[in-house]
Amino acid sequence: MDHIVTVQDAVTAFADFMEPTDAELDAIEQEMPLILADVDLLDAQIITLDRTPNEVDARRIRRARRRVLAERAALANRTATASLPGGAA
Repeated sequence: MDHIVTVQDAVTAFADFMEPTDAELDAIEQEMPLILADVDLLDAQIITLDRTPNEVDARRIRRARRRVLAERAALANRTATASLPGGAA
């Protein structure tokens, strides 16, 4: 079976506008602590999918949830202070 590929797909697959901009990369880097905290929470939840969570699992999930909430608050504070020009009056 031969796959048919249009010329447009081959041309635009590597176009400059497909790459993230510097601002988008900066935003991802700023959100990275929250992303990593979410990954830790998912890891803790995945471990308990096939078994009954024990006390250590429950603590790990609670700790991961607290970290996610703390990172969300920190990100919201960083974004709020960055968007206020001239500081608060």
